Amino acid sequence: MSTEKEKTFFGHPRGLATLFNTEFWERFSYYGMRAILIYYMYYSVSKGGLGFSQSTATAIMSIYGSLVFMSGVIGGWFADRVLGPRQTIFYGGVLIMVGHLVLAIPSGGAAALFVSMAFIILGTGLLKPNVSSVVGDLYPAGDNRRDAGFSIFYMGINLGAFIAPPIVSNVSDHAGSFHAGFGVAAVGMAIALVVYVLTGKRYLKEAGKKAPNPLQKSEAKILTMKIIGIILAIGLLIAVLTLITGSLTINTIILAVTVMGVGVPLAYFIMMMTSKKTEADERSRLTAYIPLFLIAVLFWMIEEQGSTTLALFAAERTDLSIWGFNLNPANFQSLNPVFVITLSPIFAWIWTKLGDRQPSTPRKFALGLFFAGLSFVVMMLPGILHGNTTTLVSPLWLVLSFFICIFGEMFISPVGLSATTKLAPKAFASQTMSLWFLSDAMGQAFNAQVTQFFNADTEIAYFGITGFVAIGFAIALFIFAPFLKKYMKGVH
Repeated sequence: MSTEKEKTFFGHPRGLATLFNTEFWERFSYYGMRAILIYYMYYSVSKGGLGFSQSTATAIMSIYGSLVFMSGVIGGWFADRVLGPRQTIFYGGVLIMVGHLVLAIPSGGAAALFVSMAFIILGTGLLKPNVSSVVGDLYPAGDNRRDAGFSIFYMGINLGAFIAPPIVSNVSDHAGSFHAGFGVAAVGMAIALVVYVLTGKRYLKEAGKKAPNPLQKSEAKILTMKIIGIILAIGLLIAVLTLITGSLTINTIILAVTVMGVGVPLAYFIMMMTSKKTEADERSRLTAYIPLFLIAVLFWMIEEQGSTTLALFAAERTDLSIWGFNLNPANFQSLNPVFVITLSPIFAWIWTKLGDRQPSTPRKFALGLFFAGLSFVVMMLPGILHGNTTTLVSPLWLVLSFFICIFGEMFISPVGLSATTKLAPKAFASQTMSLWFLSDAMGQAFNAQVTQFFNADTEIAYFGITGFVAIGFAIALFIFAPFLKKYMKGVH
């Protein structure tokens, strides 16, 4: 049957609607839960929380985000070698739903929190990278609808993230329990699974059905040994850190994840740089990619603090009554996706309009990091202008900070995806894309340590040092961008 005679979703394969819905509700559940999670951790037990210190809560949020991005490597491997993308998506969704249900149990306490996180981390790793992969499989080679299809799909991601925080926080407020909000997140993921199962077989057809490189029986023994080796290595890392710190505590686990967040990307770079499959020009491009990767790490360190230090600022330092409305601090988590939705088409138009006159990739990265740093410098001003860090300030400070940071993201996130595909060695194309997402994991791994220094007494210095350090690196990259371009070997 020709494409013109098929029922379509805005002119695209109907399977796109299935995947749009899946990603919409997955992001709804993830961002809905994340919007209230930090408050659940540090609010006192009398207020329905766990009573953790703010520094511990921000560190746990950071390692949670870091492990979510690291788990994508596992999800990609299972889809390629074992289950195929379609089945991997389904099982990932089931694990995410179970994780939210565990967190919805009122009497679960801290144990339920960590069990829930384990389920959601693994489930997100299985689901998220493979949904995007199946979107690509919907279109035959040469189909010029592909880019537009991904744009529609990207809207699903951000729409789910946009509506989740106010809905989940309002349910939590009205029910007088964080667990009710977590239950809403579980319902969102359940809706995604039901629609995925009911419509997937009919509309996805063969897309993502088979594992492209299935694991052979002869490889099973080697794989088993590798898994055992990885488990032993992680166990040894935790044991060594326990000996160094004197006891096995939450902080020891946080430190172990920080080390992993740095060690995994480092191992990827060493493996690709030393491989015989990497040609001389590709090694040069990979050398140019390293500073871009590190700039991305610095950017994500700031951007991802929207759900940690800025979330604390929203709850503790912000006047939540404005223009006759009473805000919930979790509502500010909707600013990120709404600015992404607003700015993405504008920047796409700008780059198209500029054509060959647009800034080089290194200078785009420099501009992105500059604006991220500026977004934190702005957050110094409330404390400086009021002469203290106790007065409640206008929520517009947070709105401005989020906007400036997401403005910077437009120079880094989509550009980084494009640069990764251009600079990656051919033999490691997929793994280099996994490496790009590990820049976020590495940034949040550092945040697990850095955010513990944030409190009312250090607020001005914290925002100022972080912001100006980022701006300093941005200026340095902007200056040395022509030198870096030489290593790109013709890639612009």
